[in-house]
Amino acid sequence: MTRLITSLYAAFSAVFLLGLLAGPRVAAAQADLVVHNATIYTMTSAQPTAEAMAIQGERILMVGTTDQVRNAYPEAATLDAEGRAIVPGLIDAHGHLMGLAETFVQADLVGAESVGDVVERLEAFAEDLPDNAWLEGRGWDQNEWPGEGDFPTRQDLDEAFPDRPVYLVRVDGHAAWVNTAALNAVGMDTIAEMEDPEGGTIRRDEGGQPTGILIDAAMEIVSSDIPEPTNAQLDGALEEALATTARLGLTGVHDAGASRADIERFQRFIDTDRFPLRLYAMVGGRGDTFDYFCENGLMHDYKGRLSVRSVKFYMDGALGSRGAALLEDYHDDPGNRGLLMRSPEGLQEDVEAALACGYQVNTHAIGDRGNHEVLDAYANAQSEQGTGPGRHRIEHAQVLTWSDMNRLSELDIIASMQPKHATSDKGWAADRLGEDRVQGAYAWQSLKERGVPLAFGSDFPVEPVDPIQGFHAAVTRQDADNEPAGGWQPLERMARFQALRGFTHGAAYAAFQENNRGQLAPGYYADFVILSDDIMQMPATEMLNAEVVATYLGGTPVYEREE
Repeated sequence: MTRLITSLYAAFSAVFLLGLLAGPRVAAAQADLVVHNATIYTMTSAQPTAEAMAIQGERILMVGTTDQVRNAYPEAATLDAEGRAIVPGLIDAHGHLMGLAETFVQADLVGAESVGDVVERLEAFAEDLPDNAWLEGRGWDQNEWPGEGDFPTRQDLDEAFPDRPVYLVRVDGHAAWVNTAALNAVGMDTIAEMEDPEGGTIRRDEGGQPTGILIDAAMEIVSSDIPEPTNAQLDGALEEALATTARLGLTGVHDAGASRADIERFQRFIDTDRFPLRLYAMVGGRGDTFDYFCENGLMHDYKGRLSVRSVKFYMDGALGSRGAALLEDYHDDPGNRGLLMRSPEGLQEDVEAALACGYQVNTHAIGDRGNHEVLDAYANAQSEQGTGPGRHRIEHAQVLTWSDMNRLSELDIIASMQPKHATSDKGWAADRLGEDRVQGAYAWQSLKERGVPLAFGSDFPVEPVDPIQGFHAAVTRQDADNEPAGGWQPLERMARFQALRGFTHGAAYAAFQENNRGQLAPGYYADFVILSDDIMQMPATEMLNAEVVATYLGGTPVYEREE
């Protein structure tokens, strides 16, 4: 009897195994869609490219040649990609979704070439504002204006706007430019007499009066008095932001600093099927939102669309506004070493509290001192209580000493970087840092060679949302005009596969999601992008001409270009 049972079990096992191997033919009717006649970049090492894939529901069933997949699922609906390139759904590892949304209710100052240009844009935008409303805008960058990067002043705005308060956020989000009416709304005398807040600077003239430039923590002195947009305004703006991410091929975003209100808004959109994105939200620092998820449990994957299991801290400011914390003086501003927005001891306390709650810790650090202090805090906290969930990150990791590059590898810290920052900053980064120190800036290839995991993003709305621009910057180290020839600091250029990996599998890994996102393979979400041109093969000088033809999320199109 035992021998008979053993024989039957062996026979059943053989049949079951054959069924698995022949699965696609046995389950021919199970595929909902076959995408074929494509060059599919799967981002897997076992099968780097394919011609077709079969999809059931939200997941991929099979990848292979067109004949293999169509023969396996002859009854499935088909989508002919007409020979185009397909890549996994692109993931921006560092963006600000509500920040992007708010740009749709503010004046757009990106690309303004002078103070006069800013004022003209503001005047046009203000025509539709109620008389008592604040005038808000974002995107100005004094480094792009005549005057060698001098900051503007409140007087530059006062003639056009003597009574209406004006609050304008710099392109990097780390400085505000306000007019006299905005300062008066808070109390000019009060601001003139107060000391600089920790982690911020009130720029002053020779008489000690505020010039109208508030850096980092000082921004809140005025911003806290600005009336909040209505829920209807924010909902409409979020819809526009989500339409933008879908149109540009993003199926995933890591939101770098979300509030409880933001997260609840995202959930409401998800519940009403208005959220064509998979969002990995970082709680914005210590506070009520941090405590809520610590006490009630982290959110690992709400309906396949939203996770809340990380926290984002700030260590320093930005290089463009000279707020990034440096180990030595700014090359173009002797005596200034930037700002620490948190004491090193305070950051370590924050990291320890986050680890105790099970949060992944992601800290903004741009200057070489900022990065050094973050690594110290991570190392000290982890020696006290272990690594927690692991995969901790430095957001930006922009300027590093060579020894700290090695420490990122030793501590197994992810470098979450934004390639477009390098091509935007290349015109003045050496002025800030000097020729020696700038060699360790935006150095993603050097980090990769040291074994540091990389996740790529844009930091939108600081930079354009378009991930193809980030891919181009990573590969070429050139701007939109393909300058300079050969690329800026060309040794840091990245191979195309590795650059695409940063926006797909690398970003998914940085969010603990590499087992179902960031690749096109059986079992993975059918998140993919059809491109007009093959960015993996086309001349680099033409790469920015490539467009998204369609974006699919879970096998469903969330954007299709009008032909």
